[in-house]
Amino acid sequence: MHTTPTVDYGIVLQGEIVLELDDGRCTPLSAGDIVIQNGTRHAWRNRSDQPVTMAFVLIGAGPIG
Repeated sequence: MHTTPTVDYGIVLQGEIVLELDDGRCTPLSAGDIVIQNGTRHAWRNRSDQPVTMAFVLIGAGPIG
């Protein structure tokens, strides 16, 4: 798990990936899906045998809380 002091915009360009949050919730994502998060503790899990391509934009937002 990690977090960054940023607003993150992530776009799945190819493949499938799972976004895991620190409370154990897992959200499967596939090509065309978009994720926006702000200082969220999370991990990325590729549970397939295929590569995943994502594009990210991170914008500095300062510490959360």
